Amino acid sequence: MATTAPLPDPGELPPILDLMTAARLLGIGRTTAYQLARHDRFPVPVLRIGASYKIPTAPLLDLLGIHPAARDAA
Repeated sequence: MATTAPLPDPGELPPILDLMTAARLLGIGRTTAYQLARHDRFPVPVLRIGASYKIPTAPLLDLLGIHPAARDAA
């Protein structure tokens, strides 16, 4: 049985994520994530850096409705 790593705390995420971390946060699998990124259909901006796909954290958290700064201030 495969185990998955726990999701990271949104307040501790770096400014740029790798594609697989972003996919885990969205609840989508590896193959789907790469297909969406390759065809410019990933739901947030994707940066292509060499052979890697990178995802800016802020738009991803906005899409998910997570606002760590507001939560930390409360």
